[in-house]
Amino acid sequence: MNTKAARSQRAGLPMPLGLQGAFEATQVFVISGLVVVIPVAAVWFSGGFAEQSASVMARLAGQIWLAIHGVPLHLTVTTGPSSDSVQTGVFSFLPVGLVLIPFFLSWRAGRRLARASYTDQLWQPLLGAIVVYGGAGLATGFVCSTPDVQAGLLSSMLLPLGTAALGLIIGARLEAGSWGRLIGVNAADWISKTSQDQRWAGSYAWTVVRSGFLAVVASLSLASFLLAVNIAVRWADIVSVYQGLKAGAVGGAVLTLAQLGYAPNLAAWALAWSSGAGFSLGVGSSVSPLETAVAPVPAIPLLAALPAGNLSWGFAALIIPVIGGLLAGWWFVRAGENHFDEWLSLKIRLRWLSLPLSTLVLGAIVGAVGAVVAGALFWLSSGSIGLGRLTQIGPDPLVAALWVGAEVGIGVVLGALLAPWIEQDKAATPLLRRGE
Repeated sequence: MNTKAARSQRAGLPMPLGLQGAFEATQVFVISGLVVVIPVAAVWFSGGFAEQSASVMARLAGQIWLAIHGVPLHLTVTTGPSSDSVQTGVFSFLPVGLVLIPFFLSWRAGRRLARASYTDQLWQPLLGAIVVYGGAGLATGFVCSTPDVQAGLLSSMLLPLGTAALGLIIGARLEAGSWGRLIGVNAADWISKTSQDQRWAGSYAWTVVRSGFLAVVASLSLASFLLAVNIAVRWADIVSVYQGLKAGAVGGAVLTLAQLGYAPNLAAWALAWSSGAGFSLGVGSSVSPLETAVAPVPAIPLLAALPAGNLSWGFAALIIPVIGGLLAGWWFVRAGENHFDEWLSLKIRLRWLSLPLSTLVLGAIVGAVGAVVAGALFWLSSGSIGLGRLTQIGPDPLVAALWVGAEVGIGVVLGALLAPWIEQDKAATPLLRRGE
């Protein structure tokens, strides 16, 4: 946070904090808007939108900006002269990779605002930023809505605001270094007033949460590697789809950018696939380690890398979440916060009984945390195109989360049981070398 000495060195009159927050939010809005406007304009200038007017392109860019913030778009498509030919639906397929753009821009803005403010003044620039960004989303939803594509005004204001507010708060917290410096409440003082048992329980719970997060991150990393290998193996098929589209240099570049925006979605689908739950590409379809059964899909190059037919090796992918849990269990033991096991060993003197029991409880709790984290990831990565069969895309969040949680729990139990022997061998290695 800012200091009096640093503030006194600034030349001229300082900008009011509320105005500075508004300026930072305007920057985030303009830069994230340009990320959308530039590709749309490039395709338009290359003749890719069938002579549409500039106003139509501007509204399309605004609609895409809303979509990358997770705002549902209500679609109405008329395919014939009668009312029976009118199709309606909701587009709610979030490109997780693109939503990171306004998030990290807001992160940067939060750090700048924290440097410019005292602890008791940070609410002023944050309030200014929130008001401006919420107003920008509301105005975009109002101006860019058409009879064919409509965005709710309340969701247009609140959903972009949620992304920006989260980035602002995290950025300010990182710059401040602690919540105490950020909001004036010292967590260490509050913890010091609790009993030793409460502190042990709190440290155990916090370590469990971090272990569950680590398990999902490790599993997601391994699943992403598997996805990258599959893309490399099926690269010829992907290139053939590009060639069949004949989108040109500009169209191909924009298509690639859009696919990169959905790359985190595909990574989450790969995790759901490796868990055994699989995912869907339309109503009635299924893509799982044992079998792929989908109807014809849109000509999107990356979809050419879908596994096809019966996979004799597919069941081997089920080990990925187990490995993630094993690493999390190992890390938990290394953290040295297994206070529940210490308490249980005092209550049950038979170690051969207390150790397995505490480890099973640990696996169940960490698996539950991993299921919650994975479920949130699956929920963000799934969605609906709004029309036709593609109203159900991605994994079922609840089913896939249960699969991941169960497999992570198994891995945690194995990792926690193996960790003492692994750590003992590592500790004994220098002694053996000295003995040599």
